[in-house]
Formats: sequence, C-alpha cells, structure tokens
Amino acid sequence: MCNLIQKYNIPGPRYTSYPTVPFWDIHSFSGKKWEATVKQSFSESNSKEGISLYIHLPFCESMCTFCGCHKRITKRHDVEVPYIRTLLKEWSLYLELFDERPIIKELHLGGGTPTFFSPENLQMLINGLFRRADRAADYEFSFEGHPNNTTKEHLQALYDVGFRRVSYGVQDYNETVQKAIHRVQSFENVKNVTEWAREIGYTSIGHDIIFGLPHQTLEHVLETIEKTKTLKPDRLAFYSYAHVPWLKGNGQRGYKDTDLPSAEEKRTQYEAGKLELAKAGYTEIGMDHFALDTDSLYRSMQNGKLHRNFMGYTASKTQLMVGLGASSISDSWYGFAQNVKSLEEYQHLVENNIIPIFRGHILTDEDRIIRKHILNLMCQLETIWFQESMQFKELPVVMDRLKEMQDDGLLEMTQYQLRVTEKGRPFVRNICMAFDLKLHEKTPETRLFSMTI
Repeated sequence: MCNLIQKYNIPGPRYTSYPTVPFWDIHSFSGKKWEATVKQSFSESNSKEGISLYIHLPFCESMCTFCGCHKRITKRHDVEVPYIRTLLKEWSLYLELFDERPIIKELHLGGGTPTFFSPENLQMLINGLFRRADRAADYEFSFEGHPNNTTKEHLQALYDVGFRRVSYGVQDYNETVQKAIHRVQSFENVKNVTEWAREIGYTSIGHDIIFGLPHQTLEHVLETIEKTKTLKPDRLAFYSYAHVPWLKGNGQRGYKDTDLPSAEEKRTQYEAGKLELAKAGYTEIGMDHFALDTDSLYRSMQNGKLHRNFMGYTASKTQLMVGLGASSISDSWYGFAQNVKSLEEYQHLVENNIIPIFRGHILTDEDRIIRKHILNLMCQLETIWFQESMQFKELPVVMDRLKEMQDDGLLEMTQYQLRVTEKGRPFVRNICMAFDLKLHEKTPETRLFSMTI
C-alpha cells in the first residue's frame, strides 16, 4: 500500500462537480444562458422531485485555519438582518424565473457559521423563503452547527421550521491540534449540542472529523473516534485535511508543511479510523463518509439513490440546486454558476435586481455524460457504458489510462463496465481523474488542488 500511496498521491479534484471550477468555460458563459438553464431545469423537475436550496451564511467570529470556505470574520451581529434581507431579495429574483410555485425538497444552511445568526433571525430567513414556496412531502432540511455557539434555542427554532438534520464540526479533540487550527472546543460542548438535538427530535446528527491536520498523530485520531463513538452520531464525515495555502490566503500559513503528517501517516490514520468506525457499526458511504444503517444516507446508498453535489453527499437528488448568498454555487444540471464573493458587491448587485453571479459554465452533451460517470464512481463505486447514451468519443483513451490502475488492483474493468475494488477505494479520486477530459486537455500552470491521499 505504501508504494501505491507514493505512486498515486498527486494533486486532484474532490469532484463535487464536473467540470471542476478551474476548468469552467467562463468566456462563453453569460447570465442569460444561465437563466435559460434554470428555467429549463425547473420546468422539467419541480413537480416531479422539487428543487434544492443551499444558503451560504458567511459570518464567523474567529478564523479556523483548516477551513477553505468563504467567510467574513466579525463580532458585529448587526450584519445579520441586512444580509437576510439581501438573501430573500436574491430568492425573489429566482422566483421570477419560475413558471409555478417552487417545491423545496432539500435546504441546507452552510457557512461560515450559520449559528452566528440568532435563532429569531434564522426563523425569519426560513419563513421568508416559504412565503412563496412549498415543502416537498419528503423534504430534508439541514444545517451546520458550531459546537461552541449552537444553543438549545438555535436547535429548537430550526426544528420548529422543519429542520431534522444537523452536522457539527468536531475536527479533533486534541488541544495541541485544536490550537494549531484555531478551533478550540471541548468534548463537553460537542456532547451537549449532540444530546440537545436528540432531545428535541432531530433524526440525523452528524460529526465532521478531519485527519492529516497539523501536529496530529494516529493516537489523536483514534482518541477522537473513541470519544465520538460514545455519542454515536448517525453519520460521520471523516476526511483528509486539504492543505491549499496558495489558494486560501494566509490562514493555512499558521504552521509549516513539516507540521503536517506524511501521506503514509495520513493513510494509516484513515485506515485505522475506518476500522474503528466499522467496529462501531458504521458503513463507509462513497468517499470519506460513514453512516449507521438507520440513517438516510445509508439507505440512499443501498437504494442506489446516493448523490453528490457542491454540498457533498446527499441522500437524494434534485436536478436544480439554487445557491443563495455570497460565493454560493448553483447547479441546474445543464450549467453551474457562482455568486460574487465580496459581501459588498453581492449586496449591491442584488439591490439592483441582478442575480449576483460572476462566473459559470454551460455543460456540453459530452460534459454531462462524463459527469454521470464521475457521479456513478463517487456514489456507487462503479459505472457502465453499455448504452450509447453513456459513451463518448474519448472513451477508449480513458480506458487506456485506467489499465495501469487495473494492473495495480484498484479496479476491475470489462468492455462496458468499471468497478472500484476495496483496495481501490482510497484512490477513487485518481480513478475519476482518468475520465476528466478537461484536466487532461489543459494541464494547469499552477497547482490548483489538494493531494488525493
């Protein structure tokens, strides 16, 4: 395994989209083209499956140096109401594109720190969204909670407007590691918010754990998992720290590269952690996610309905996902669009009745075929191209690229099918890269991605 890690530990995308953001064709993209894809997708899917909403709440009171999300550090809470008003106005701009009342199947509050906002203001946001929208019969609403500032009042207020899933960022319980990533929080805080959520009635509670953090050892990871097992969250994200200081500014420059575990140490942390999670009854879902067999994420994998988008893995798919808020990314299946990142520019554009996107990509027929293959690999660990609708011109080239991985035992491949082996699970990103025509057509001049291992 060590030789394979050395061989395949290269920079690569995490494939929350295809094409990945650095390879979007921004030159042929326009706001009008984007709006046309939204209208098409909505008319095709709203009455059948509903749509998804992702809402980016960017404010944090302090900087966590492991984080790659777009955020604004402030302790001023008077920013909450003006930002919510802008979100609701942006939503109204999308409502003008729809030919009927939207049905919301999935809604996720991300950040930043959603629980930076007061419970009352979060309720005001959700109630504002549904003045002109309806809930799907099988809706799923979720939010990211910070264990240090999520209160019982937050949990109750969001439960009262339909939220049943919450995820908490744990990362690691070791104090040295916590200080390095500027995220000091006690096990007691995590225990409290987990138990409060259960008492109130949340049906899915998730914890995020990261391996490969600065100063983190195998013992730290195993200790964190032992503590996590006592709380028995319904699902877990157990993923590799993405060290990309060249993209994220100075936040990840607070420690040296030599403070990070090596690729071999990271893989040992992951394999040992995965073993402990399996003993505790967790099943690995796709890449870097785990769930109990009572959780919707597990059931969706069993039913072949697991989906992956800019929010990560989801238990169901909607064709249209609208992203609201500064830096949010939307997905119409036919195209992607990202909002401007500056809060001031975002608010200015929305106030002037302009959907605040600054870049995007309209997918070609070939893009959509490759996207399906990558989604199949990320969600089901296999893909098939027997049907002509799943074939594309460069498929023989892709199969040639895969042969070496096949020889290394990472996958099994026939004339019309590819299946990732258990040995190949840690290398699923590398396998997807073989299908990534954009990545092979245009080798980046600068490093864009974190390492795959």
